[in-house]
Amino acid sequence: MSQKRDPDECSSEKNLEGNQSPDDKRRRILRSFRSVVLEVITQMRFQRIQQALEPMLRKVVKEEVESAVRKHGICFTQHCEDDVFPSEPRSLRLKFLSPISLPVFTGTRIEGEDGSAIKVALVDAFTGVVVQYAPESSAKVEVVVLEGDFDGDNVENWTLEEFKNNIVKQREGKKPLLTGDVYFCLKEGVGSVGEVYFTDNSSWTRSRRFKLGARVVGNCDGDRIKEAKTESFIVRDHRGECEYPELMNPCY
Repeated sequence: MSQKRDPDECSSEKNLEGNQSPDDKRRRILRSFRSVVLEVITQMRFQRIQQALEPMLRKVVKEEVESAVRKHGICFTQHCEDDVFPSEPRSLRLKFLSPISLPVFTGTRIEGEDGSAIKVALVDAFTGVVVQYAPESSAKVEVVVLEGDFDGDNVENWTLEEFKNNIVKQREGKKPLLTGDVYFCLKEGVGSVGEVYFTDNSSWTRSRRFKLGARVVGNCDGDRIKEAKTESFIVRDHRGECEYPELMNPCY
């Protein structure tokens, strides 16, 4: 059953409302209206702030996600490949990307065929693709001089000991055979040989020719990175440069 309100209570409420003056009623209405307006303004401000922040937040989140993918995506891929193909070893090697510019004279910078710096790359031995994202892709590399008849120009199979045994040292009493920036570091799998020069000609060696070789300094995770070598070439004395006008510009 519904409870009936006491007639005295109803009459007292009516008396209170009746006792309010018109000004009191107006202030009460104004206060109520003001609270509604303030609430609307607050909501509008919040919406404007939200709309202004949303593009900025989206951009920040996108940049952070892309950065994380760049840093960890390749490693994740490599770990997955290792899990799928655990028995397949990785084989890396160094490779000269361009032939040496000929002729070569002592005291003259050794350059690539197009006159630019000689470049060396770290490549996958099976695919020939440059390895850009790996610990070895920033390895330190040394340039050395090799015997000109080391394994022939087209043979690619040699052991580490064979490579070391074919490194040519300077003659007794002479300066180091190769001087200058013989060390450089790879960046994303590729590096440039700096200013390097021969100090002696190649006429005194068994083949009368030299090769340039490149090898990684130190081991990366214990795995050998196979060395690189160029084709053989003759090194002539700088003082005899003018004896080869068909090879060089006129001397003055």
